[in-house]
Amino acid sequence: MLVVAEREQLPVPQAKAGEPEAWDALFRRYQLPLYVYVFELVHDEQTSLDLVQETFIAAVRHIGSLRDDAKFGSWLFGIAHQKCLQRWRKQNREEILLDEIPDAPDEFENRPDDLLIRQEQEAQFMILLNQLPLPQRSVLLLHFVEDFSLEEIAGITGAAVGTVKSRLHYAKKSLRKLLEEQK
Repeated sequence: MLVVAEREQLPVPQAKAGEPEAWDALFRRYQLPLYVYVFELVHDEQTSLDLVQETFIAAVRHIGSLRDDAKFGSWLFGIAHQKCLQRWRKQNREEILLDEIPDAPDEFENRPDDLLIRQEQEAQFMILLNQLPLPQRSVLLLHFVEDFSLEEIAGITGAAVGTVKSRLHYAKKSLRKLLEEQK
């Protein structure tokens, strides 16, 4: 069995060679982060699961096009991003509402008032985030939630670094404005 440690190099060359254990390791490593990213864009559990599955299917088919094995993560997120954009276009740009706010971390279980405040803040933030255009929303999520660099986000979204910086700037500015309007 192939085990991937956090700082260990990913088994991308083995995946390129078609080794199932390598794909299992890559799937285990990226399944949850991809799901979280996709869910934050589409807000539907089943659709998110489907898009993550489609992303891995596309990755298996196109692994030969990956030039730099070290960039596997950003390449995979780029595929997921494109899948989300395709779905978004098919939906005729309809807004997809957030169905459910995930539970807060266990550390808040002892303080119900903290849990309630955190859930309210998360719900308010998600409502504001959903008001942003998809390109701005995805850049915010990739940068602040998934911790990708601007260059990696450019690779994922297919936009120039300057465009990513601009989208990030306008997304933060828009969020600030929306927050001020709620006060």
